[in-house]
Amino acid sequence: MDGMFERVEVAAEAIRRRCGELPETALILGSGLGDFADTLGDAVVIPYADLPHWPTSTVVGHAGKLVVGSVARRRVAALAGRVHAYEGHPLGTVAFPTRVMGRLGVRQLIVTNAAGGINTTFGRGALMVIDDHINLLGGNPLIGDNDDRFGPRFPDMTEVYSRRLRRAADQAAAARGLTIAHGVYAALAGPSYETPAEIRYLRIIGADAVGMSTVPEAIAARHMGIEVLGLSCITNMAAGVLDEPLSHEDVLATTRQVRGTFIALLEAIIERL
Repeated sequence: MDGMFERVEVAAEAIRRRCGELPETALILGSGLGDFADTLGDAVVIPYADLPHWPTSTVVGHAGKLVVGSVARRRVAALAGRVHAYEGHPLGTVAFPTRVMGRLGVRQLIVTNAAGGINTTFGRGALMVIDDHINLLGGNPLIGDNDDRFGPRFPDMTEVYSRRLRRAADQAAAARGLTIAHGVYAALAGPSYETPAEIRYLRIIGADAVGMSTVPEAIAARHMGIEVLGLSCITNMAAGVLDEPLSHEDVLATTRQVRGTFIALLEAIIERL
């Protein structure tokens, strides 16, 4: 069987044949946040099922399509939906779409997610720029033989989330009159939500928000030298913060409520890249 690099190249070539002008920026759109892909102009839509070797999400709120189109006079690729480790995928497979974007020549990756709020100053629907992450997934997408065509064996993770892009996000928010927060994102494997004791632990070690994604893609992107910006939509307060149960339906309801704000922020950020 071909190796990971060869499978990535096959998928990248399939996209090259379909989309014409190649994007320099890609966005991975998390649970309930995929509507941004539908706003792109001059768009080419490719269902994930049509792309060789591409993993398909089974989670409600992840549409499962790649949209290459234009926004703010720039060509971008929007990945509406992602796969997760909790669906049974190895972390290398979770990072596969990121690898493909890198081989297409993407130099900036905006990775988004729906997250639970640990920092009690956050309200439901808040948008948080990720300053750093804590990987508690129990693995790493770079485990195994390293292919130097992707990147070095031991990539530096001092600045996973680009200072330049974080400044651009702050400027974009200010220009649109939006309020955004900053914080540290913790990634756990799921699919069960965290217990109150786990949330207390995460708060002690410095996490402001928690979710089940983003970190594998960010690591793989940095391995390939891609600049990363991370954005979390705080869709609910994490377990134990409020006296109420957690549900995926509530997550999707909150992302629907912030749809306009989220799209406006992404458009303003892309204008500044």
